[in-house]
Order: sequence, then C-alpha cells, then structure tokens
Amino acid sequence: MQREKKGSTLINYRGDIYNNNMHWDRRKLLTLRAPFSTNDINNNSRQSNASVILPLSDIEFSTNDVNNNSRQSKIYICRQRHSTVYSETIAQRDRNFFISLINQATTLSQLNQLHANLIRNGLSNDLITITKLTHKFSDFKSISKAKNLFTTFNNTNPPDLFLYNVLIRGLSRNGLGVEALSLYLDLLKGNKLKPDNFTFAFVVSSFSSSGCEKVGILIHGHVIVSGFGSDVFVGSALVDMYMRFSRIGHAYKVFDGIPERDSVLWNTMVSGLVRNCCFEESLRVFGDMVGRGTGFDSTTLAVVLTAVAELQDLRNGMLIHCLAVKMGYDVHEYVLTGLISLYSKCGDVLTAKLLFGMIKEPDLISCNAMIAGFCFNDENESSVRLFRELLVHGEKVNSSTIVGLIPVSCPFGHLNLTCSIHGFCVKTGMVLNPSASTALTTVYSRLNEMELARRLFDESTKKSLASWNAMISGYAQNGLTEMAISLFREMQKLDINPNPITITSILSACAQLGTLSMGKWVHDLIKKEKFESNIYVLTALVDMYAKCGNIEEARQVFDSITEKNVVTWNAMISAYGLHGCGQEALVLFDQMLHSGVSPTGVTYLCVLYACSHAGLVEEGRKIFHSMIHDHDTEPLPEHYACMVDLLGRAGKLEKALEFIYEMPIEPGPAEWGALLGACMVHKNTDLARLASDKLFAMDRGSVGYYVLLSNIYSADRNYFQAASVRKVLKNKNLAKTPGCTLIEVNGYQHVFTSSDQSHPQAAAIYAKLEELMEKMREAGFHTETSTALHDVEEEEKELMVKVHSEKLAIAYGLLTSEPRTEIRIIKNLRVCVDCHNFTKFVSKVTDRNVVVRDTNRFHHFKDGECSCGDYW
Repeated sequence: MQREKKGSTLINYRGDIYNNNMHWDRRKLLTLRAPFSTNDINNNSRQSNASVILPLSDIEFSTNDVNNNSRQSKIYICRQRHSTVYSETIAQRDRNFFISLINQATTLSQLNQLHANLIRNGLSNDLITITKLTHKFSDFKSISKAKNLFTTFNNTNPPDLFLYNVLIRGLSRNGLGVEALSLYLDLLKGNKLKPDNFTFAFVVSSFSSSGCEKVGILIHGHVIVSGFGSDVFVGSALVDMYMRFSRIGHAYKVFDGIPERDSVLWNTMVSGLVRNCCFEESLRVFGDMVGRGTGFDSTTLAVVLTAVAELQDLRNGMLIHCLAVKMGYDVHEYVLTGLISLYSKCGDVLTAKLLFGMIKEPDLISCNAMIAGFCFNDENESSVRLFRELLVHGEKVNSSTIVGLIPVSCPFGHLNLTCSIHGFCVKTGMVLNPSASTALTTVYSRLNEMELARRLFDESTKKSLASWNAMISGYAQNGLTEMAISLFREMQKLDINPNPITITSILSACAQLGTLSMGKWVHDLIKKEKFESNIYVLTALVDMYAKCGNIEEARQVFDSITEKNVVTWNAMISAYGLHGCGQEALVLFDQMLHSGVSPTGVTYLCVLYACSHAGLVEEGRKIFHSMIHDHDTEPLPEHYACMVDLLGRAGKLEKALEFIYEMPIEPGPAEWGALLGACMVHKNTDLARLASDKLFAMDRGSVGYYVLLSNIYSADRNYFQAASVRKVLKNKNLAKTPGCTLIEVNGYQHVFTSSDQSHPQAAAIYAKLEELMEKMREAGFHTETSTALHDVEEEEKELMVKVHSEKLAIAYGLLTSEPRTEIRIIKNLRVCVDCHNFTKFVSKVTDRNVVVRDTNRFHHFKDGECSCGDYW
C-alpha cells in the first residue's frame, strides 16, 4: 500500500506516525474531515479542495475493488443516512486519525476511551488499529486488555503474525515469559503462520528476564532449525540471554556466528561481558568494534568506562575520555558519570569532583557515582554529607545510593557506619534489594563478622549471583574454606551458573584447603563454561595447582595464557618459591622483565622469598638492590623482613642483625621475627634472646613467638628457660594453635591432630605407624626429641613426638592408597625436625613420593631426600 503524506505527518501501512504534529482533541473523535469531493473517484488529478464533514456515528464501511487506470485500488464506499458519499481514502484516514490519537495517549483511561470509540465506529476488526492498540495496552502494562483484544480479533479474523509478535513482545516486557512461550507454541500449532526473526527475538527476550535457561536453549534450537541463526536481530537477543545466564561461551558462539554485526549486537556483547565481570574481555571486544568501524554512542562509552573503572585502568580510561571528547560525548551525563567512577576508583577524587561540578543539574545517578567515589577513597564524611543532602532535598534514594555509601573498599574501622546503613535499609525496606544486601554481606565478611553476613544472606528472599559470590568469597577470605565449598555445591544444586568471580573464590578455597580433586573438578567446570580466556580465572588456577602441590600442572596453565599480566607472573614466581625452586623463579622473573611487564612490590617479594628458601643469598641481594636503584621501588617492611630471612637462613646471623640496624625505617615485628626464626634453625640462643626481647616489647600477644623461643631453649636443652616461657604463655591466657594435618583420600578430607584417636580406623592407623617405625629403625632412623617441651625422660619425649599429626596422616595415606602412588598432606604449622626426618625415611622404606605442605613451603620427599635440602 502506498504511503500518504498529510502535511508534516508521514503514515506507513501499519499506521505508525512519525513527526506527528497533531494534538489531542476530543471533538475529532466525533467527526472526520474528508478532503475529497465525490468527483475525485473518477478523476485522476484529485486536486479538489472540497471537504465534507461526516459524523462518524453515521458512517458504515465496506469495500469494493475499483479499476482505476489499470491499478487495483481499495475504495471505501461511505453510506450516510440521507446521502451516499464515495471517498477512496476516508476509512484509511479514519484509521490513521485514531492511530495518531493512540500514539498520543498518555494514560490508560485515554486508551480505554479510544477503544470504546473504535468499537462505535466499526474499527474493532481493523487489523492495523487493533495491532497498535494492543501494543499500547502492553506498554501501559494492561496485559489483560491486550490479551482480550488479541483473542477477540482472532475469533473473527484470520491470524496475523504481526499481531502475534506484538502480544509476545508485550508479555515478554511485562515479565510473563511462560505466557509468551504459550502464545509462541499456539502460533506453531496453527501451521498457517511461521515465526519470523521478530517472533524469535521477543520469545528469547522473555526467557532472558524470567531465568528459564533450559527453555531459552530450546528456543535457540528452534531459531537454528528455522534458519535465523545468523540473523543479527535474533542474535542480539540470544547474546543478551546467554549473558544473563552467565553462559559466556554460548554467547560468544552466537556472536561469532553472525557475519554482519550492527552496533546493537556489539553493545549487547560489551555490556554482557561487563555485567559478568569480564572487564578486560569487554575492552578487547570494544577495541574490535571500533577497529571494524562500527558506530558507537554515549551508552557504549558509559559501559566501557564501567569496565576500566573496575580494573582501575587509568591509562585506558583516559584514552576513552579523549575519545569521548573527540566525539562530543563528554558532556553526556551517562559518560560524565562513568568518568566520575573511573577517576574515583583510580584515586583521583579531585578530578572526579571537577567532573561532578560540570553537571548543571546532577541527577540521582551522578550523585550515586560521587557518593561511591568518596567512599572508595575513604572520605566517608563527604559521602554521608552528600547522601544527607539528597534526603533533605526530598530525593528518593535507591539501592545504588546505598551500595555506594557502604564502605566496601575501606571497611576497617567502619563497623558502626555499616550497621547504621543496615538499619536505614531495614527501615526503608531496601534490605530486600539484592544489590544492597550483597554490599552489606561483603562488608560484614571483610570485617570478619561472618555470622551477620550469613544471617543477611539467608534472609534475602531474592538471591542474585552476586549475593552467592559475596558469601562464598567471604568464607574463603576468612579461612572458612569448607563452608565456601559447601555453599558453592548448594549453589550448583540450584542450577545457578557461576561467573568468573565465583570461580576465582572457589579456587581460592581449594588452594587453602589443598583439595586437589575439587580443584580439578573446578578446572573442568572452567572448560565447560568457556572461562579459559579469563585472565583472573587462569591466574587463580595457577595458584590453586601450586598450593595443592602440583607445580607441573600450574606451569602448564601458566604457559597456556597468551597475554599475561603482572598478577599472573607473580602467581607463578610465588609458586616456584613455595616449592623451593629458586633458580626457576629467577629465570621466570628475567622472562617477565624481557616481556615488557613491569614488576611490582609483590613481584619482588615473591622473588626474594624464592631466593630465601633456596639459599640464593647473592642473587637475592642483587634483586633487592635492583628493586631500589633500577626500578625505583620503595621497599616495604615485608621486603626488609625477606632480606633478614634470606641472610638468617643462610647462617649469616650477624649480617642479618647488621642489616636490621642499618635499615632506613624502624625495624618491626616482621624483621625481628625473621631473625628469631633463623636463630631456631641455627640454634643461636643469644641472638634469639635479643630478638625475642625486641618482639615482646612490640607485640606481647603473639603466641607464635613465645612458642618459637621455647623451642629454641628446648633444642639447647635449657629446659628451665623453656618452661619459663611456657609459664608466661599460660599466665597471659595465650593458647598455642593446635597442630593438625589434612589428607585427601578419594575426594574426602581427613583431619588428624596429635595423638588423635577419633578416626574410625584409628587402630589400623596406629598399627601401620608401629610397622613403619620398625622398618625405619632397621634403616637407621632415630627419633629427634630436641623439641620436646619439658625436661622429661627420653622415652617419654619419644612418645610425645611419635604421634604428631603428620605421622598419623601419612600412615592413613599408606593404608588407603595403592602402592607407589604419591601421598600429599597439609600441615597447619611448620613441620618439626623429627617429622621431617620421619617422612624422609618413609619415602625410602616404602618407595613412595610424599608431598608435605607446611606454613613455610612445600617439601617433596623422594628416596630418602627432601627437596628443601633440610633448609626450611
């Protein structure tokens, strides 16, 4: 049908009106001006200016086909009560007039009036008008009216695909995914109509919001079978759906399968990656988008600025700022808000305030960004002041305001503020909002208030993925690893898909607990969820394998990462240090420098640690000198402590003491503690007394230093002094951390304590231990009793160290594993001299490799030797 131009109003065949300059006038509902005379039907020129006022209540509509110059036209014959007037366009203009009024309707009551007039004027069966009205009712969330219109029309007219699509879209946008699916299935049953790309896009969108992942995947199958798999409109909806389900790999498959991508699809991909915390990936995709010449707008830049802000990547953020200025988007409020977040999270709160001042009338979103910026930079008074100003001006704050106000980044010392915000949330009902409750859960976890965090989590009626992540991460950060893993398993049972944050948190828990089987299962999950390109996930995987004792697998994962950042290099260097591979750590550090990645303070800490535990004194000294003079990095107390440890472990105790006295900063517990530990290794009681005096003057509450000093005296057979130190411990009510050892067998963790009798197989374990002792004595083993705590008979001392927890764990491992298989155990304290010797002999007499992780490092025992070279 031809388009008709009326004044400045352009009307297409669906009745959609663009550049509409008409105004609401109730009188126009009752009359319709017909600009053509009766002569115009047989006149090709149609230039008459005559017009007839026709009351709509007096008009009936019918159609006849009239042949006009060999062109088929639909002529509307209008019969009035007293005279018949013919006009080719009168019904069309009647429809267009009503559609213009439908477009201008601003309330539901106006729509209801229009609906009544449509029925009165005989347009209740007009497809275009009914379609437009259905669309409008859906937009006003009056779904029942929209469904009634659809049903009434379908009962008396042939089905129309466009009308189906309009109602499916309406159901989808109103969160009625099941009804949208039902209507889609009804469309398929009829066999007269076939769904098009709009149908699939609307149906897919309905399941993005409803969370029905399995049905969404089935619809994707219909899309492929119907030949719309590469359609850009459907593809955008599918990418959005998979991103909402955190199925990033699936989203990439859809995205890569669309040859011609528009800006909507690119934006959907970028925003989906940001929503799933794949910030570096989102920047890469945005770079590809710009490189291919695809247009972007202020919304795209606002999303990308969120990514660089989360990464605290000031360099790329400033490049995007320049791009915004060049394109003229820097004055858009969304972009300005993104820039405020960027500079705030990069520590430049002054620039953030200047940008905030550029906004003439800041809205709630920009105020939220500034509140969050203040809070992030520990300017809590400023954030609370701005929050109060919003309340004073009657602004209705939202969950984003509360999230920005909560001191997530700097929680320490702000428990009272957090509790006050929590109380405000309870009072206003905002505690039910997932974002607000998640932020509160995060802060309580960081303040080690795990009971409050868990109570808040359990009381949340709508738990988002972020809520689960906050709780799992909180458990992992506070050393409650079994709780973290248990909660993750519960999450899996509920079919909640993890995202990279979930994976990194659970890998951290596996690393702490040393559960290699669980770590491998998570690795398989990473492959399944297509997270192998996420740098943070892979870095956490390197750390997990290293801390679970599998240094070879850690290196394989490290080598698979194509673009390594400084955190990845640090993780692998640290892994080598943990396993006593000092030379490998130095080689890797050199490769890092040649790759162009600049080392950080953490990098130097990892390298110095590796040198210390491998006895590489000169190499460590050179690294320390290079850190200060070549890379202009100011050493922290931890670096100085590492140097003291490096010199002390090598037996250079006087040099270590000299280094402490020559430090440009005041030596603290870290440096004196390192010296005390070296005194234990080399049995120097004089220096130990000096170091302990300094320590106790600074930190009287540290149990570890008292125990260490007591063991030094016991090793020197000065049992009187050892007993005195123990007495001080008792008088101060300071309890020593009980030693325990964990071993994993067939996916289950078994924990042993010293002289443990609680295990169901205790009798068999002790029998196995006695059998081992007999074989080892024959091989020349004798019990080391120098660290026994009291001056008692040698036989009693031998009994005291005989049943240390690591010995029981090793005996159980020998009982439950196949011959020649490796045994891995984890000790929560430093392994003692006797247990170290015991494990060396076990590896020799049983022909087994034994891997022991204690608080200092890994020990790999093989053929009666240890990888540490008795240097730990």
